[in-house]
Amino acid sequence: MSIIDKDEILDSIIHIDHLSKTFSSKDHTVEALSDISLDIGKGDIFGIIGMSGAGKSTLVRCLNFLEKPSSGDVIVKGRSMSHLSPKELRLQRHDIAMIFQSFNLLQQRNVLDNVCFPLEITGVPKKQARLKATRLLAEVGLGDKLKSYPSQLSGGQQQRVAIARALANDPSILLCDEATSALDPKTTGEVLQLLKEINEKHGITIVIITHAMSVVTQICNRVAIIDNGRLAESGKVQEVFSNPRSEAGMRLVLSAGGSTAERVPGEHLIRIAFTSNSSYEPVVANMVLKFGSPVNIMRADTRDIGGIARGQMVLQLPDDEELRANMKKYLIERGLEVQDLSSMKDFEDNYEEN
Repeated sequence: MSIIDKDEILDSIIHIDHLSKTFSSKDHTVEALSDISLDIGKGDIFGIIGMSGAGKSTLVRCLNFLEKPSSGDVIVKGRSMSHLSPKELRLQRHDIAMIFQSFNLLQQRNVLDNVCFPLEITGVPKKQARLKATRLLAEVGLGDKLKSYPSQLSGGQQQRVAIARALANDPSILLCDEATSALDPKTTGEVLQLLKEINEKHGITIVIITHAMSVVTQICNRVAIIDNGRLAESGKVQEVFSNPRSEAGMRLVLSAGGSTAERVPGEHLIRIAFTSNSSYEPVVANMVLKFGSPVNIMRADTRDIGGIARGQMVLQLPDDEELRANMKKYLIERGLEVQDLSSMKDFEDNYEEN
């Protein structure tokens, strides 16, 4: 049973209604998505995250009907995508732009002509198209690269061209399918910051498909976690980070730190999540002093989520059951989220860096 956030946004620009997608061949059938229901609010930066093969890229392609769902529907701005004629669907896609990991630029065209290309398709006069393309390239920081060709640009610059091209037809929605996966961390941060500025300036709803929780925590305000083709959970990013309600969510949150630690023998593992009110207190040190018993810190990291300091630790508590219970109570009383990891089988073996 999917865990769905009850506080869904009523003013949704995209409503995914019991969507499923099955791929069939002569030899076998693959259920890529199963009964996904989700709302994406107008103006959101919405992350859809999952490990490789989870179905997230299939889901984003269903949002603009590049992949037609096997069942269910996608409602965009109140219009059912499944009920549109081929001509209406083509027009609707002008309002749903998309950028990709591989940039998909036309190598034989320079930067300016790449951005002009979608305007040419929609019949915008050449002079008007070039003026608009020039303005968009300046907005993404490439005002001095109009005559350059894609092969002369870095990966980050090529993705900026792709973003400018995606904005050419003034879309309401921008889909980003692993758009930063081919970029180094510094360039990734710069591209994500650009997307955030575009969201704030133009009010464009952005949907980001990624396998990296670090991308979600850096830019998104809401997130959905896809696991084996199903919706594991969804909600506000800070709430999912502080208190993941699914095993898939917990694994992704644990991977957000990007740190490694040797496995500590034993059981009694807990995860504690810090808020802005608790991050500056030496809670763990004070707990050790109070109870006179050490704990193992297996993993720890702190990050900024929506301008608020959020941190997490994985601790191994002592074997004594009463002592463990008192330690957990002490942490909870000091405003920390405390989650027992004993139900997560081999969570260390499945830990992956992002």
